Amino acid sequence: MNWIFLILAGLMEVAFTFCLGKTKITVGAQCLWWWGGFLAALSLSMFLMAKAAEKLPIGTVYPVWTGIGAVGAVLVGIIFFNEPANFWRIFFITTLILSIVGLKVVG
Repeated sequence: MNWIFLILAGLMEVAFTFCLGKTKITVGAQCLWWWGGFLAALSLSMFLMAKAAEKLPIGTVYPVWTGIGAVGAVLVGIIFFNEPANFWRIFFITTLILSIVGLKVVG
């Protein structure tokens, strides 16, 4: 169950980066809604990460949480915000994913 909390926390990190990106391209009341989504996703992410850290080692929780967030943020940027998807970005995201998997395998 703790791994589910951790994965959901990472996905909420992706959600709050998406909301943050939307605040850059919206104005007025719509921008305020995206800020609200940002704060809600951020709060939920922190809560779920804290729940996962109750049973899992923090040395595993934090890298997995940030890794999911980093990979997700890059993918959100590429898919929704027209950021470049060049070889080096994909290469380094792949190495990040392999590093996170490596932590789980050797831990």
